[in-house]
Amino acid sequence: MKKVVVFFAMVLCGFTVSAQNFKGLDVSPMDAISYPLSYKTSDKVVKIIYSRPQLKGRTVDALAKNGKVWRVGANEATEVIFYNDVVFGGKKVKAGTYSLFAIPDEKEWTIILNNDLNVWGAYSYSQEKDVLRVTAKTSKNEESIEAFTMAFDKEMNLYIAWGTTLVTLPMSEK
Repeated sequence: MKKVVVFFAMVLCGFTVSAQNFKGLDVSPMDAISYPLSYKTSDKVVKIIYSRPQLKGRTVDALAKNGKVWRVGANEATEVIFYNDVVFGGKKVKAGTYSLFAIPDEKEWTIILNNDLNVWGAYSYSQEKDVLRVTAKTSKNEESIEAFTMAFDKEMNLYIAWGTTLVTLPMSEK
């Protein structure tokens, strides 16, 4: 019996040591938002999965360059899942899964839904795979937001915030 207890103790110690040796943890952790905020998939209209880069002393303009296609987040391109047909920035979009890109600018951002899925960043972005492009107004936050973030309000407007930049995109159910 003593040998069995010692054996299990050694096995547990081995798991503890190996669990502490994970390397290269993601510094831009994944996040997700949905509308409406519900734990039942059947209630959801839209879900967005993205990674959250940090400014770390840099500027938004240095990371999401004005006039250049950006992945709207970090790591893999942001993924948008529409469970129903919606109106996205004034244009109709069919239910489905899309990647989300943007072209930042000082006064407005061009927001892009694209059919190319499971891509890293915007390195392989192809305009030919765009589903639609809409413009979204920008404004300035009073406080600087260190970690890139997105949120929906009660009316289903999408907010993209980072640094002192706030992008607002109206959305609605069709």
